Amino acid sequence: MHDSLVIAGRAFESRLIVGTGKYRDTSETERAIDASGAEIVTVALRRIDVADRSSGSLMSLLARKKWLVLPNTAGCHTAHEAVRTLRLARELEIAPPPTAAHAGPMVKLEVIGDAETLYPDNEQTLAAARELVRDGFVVLPYCMDDPIVCRKLEDLGCAAVMPLAAPIGSGLGIRNPHNLEIILERARVPVIVDAGVGTASDAAVALELGCHGVLTNTAIAHAKDPVLMAEAMREAVRAGRKAFLAGRMPRRRYASASSPTSGLLGGAPASAAPRDIE
Repeated sequence: MHDSLVIAGRAFESRLIVGTGKYRDTSETERAIDASGAEIVTVALRRIDVADRSSGSLMSLLARKKWLVLPNTAGCHTAHEAVRTLRLARELEIAPPPTAAHAGPMVKLEVIGDAETLYPDNEQTLAAARELVRDGFVVLPYCMDDPIVCRKLEDLGCAAVMPLAAPIGSGLGIRNPHNLEIILERARVPVIVDAGVGTASDAAVALELGCHGVLTNTAIAHAKDPVLMAEAMREAVRAGRKAFLAGRMPRRRYASASSPTSGLLGGAPASAAPRDIE
């Protein structure tokens, strides 16, 4: 089945995006990301030494792999900080190179508004997105699962929206599928769940709802076996996407016989027939 994730004119076979932080060492990072099958990896620019290209460093790992590196602004608390950080990434050529469809580099925008919950600051995120899009960046913003904020980010020209499922690193899974469904109904750009995924079933649910992708880091890096969890996430995303495309059966309040009953001697009366939920 050929079913690519397309972001800003670029096609990706994997719908799973993974982070590069929180692993024990770069060897584990490499093995887990390889096992995940991810083509896009995020890098928190404010939390690594971008100048360290020595053997065994994260930057040396990224330099020799074929992953698309998505610089992110984790740890930024104002639009000014986020914009300055991503402009630096462009100057250092950390951001992905331009594509035929877009002249600017692809980046992940995060502007944190609360240090405890790590919820994004909507106002600062919108301000940063406006400036970055105007500056030629292809912007993928982390945001609340708020249909209005997602619409505003899309209207500004963001290439995707990345609503959270739950607080970053919480592992709580999708707390508000109803909001995600509203966002999906209205969005004209990819919707990628970012933050809160705890295990493979959470990723599968996101894709079953119709989300175009999932970004996760802690769920893999903090698993007892990160490489095995990465494999599980890879399979879950594929299964969830296939289930969405297949279309689930309708939910029913009562049992429904797995074999046809028409024509059977002494079949069940009409009053006993299963009823669909209205």
